[in-house]
Amino acid sequence: MTQNTLKVQAFWDKDAEVWVAISENVPGLVTEASTIESLTEKLRKMIPELLIMNQIVPFDD
Repeated sequence: MTQNTLKVQAFWDKDAEVWVAISENVPGLVTEASTIESLTEKLRKMIPELLIMNQIVPFDD
């Protein structure tokens, strides 16, 4: 099994008071959450979905 490394940047937006995540490796990834834990949970769901939607990884039915 081949493993790829994806870089996700997370930062605190003090004006909006939310954590924001973006990634050049995951097309379409831009999300925010009020806590880092909530952000992590969102990313665990979003990243695989975006990788499949963008045909970066194959979809196994």
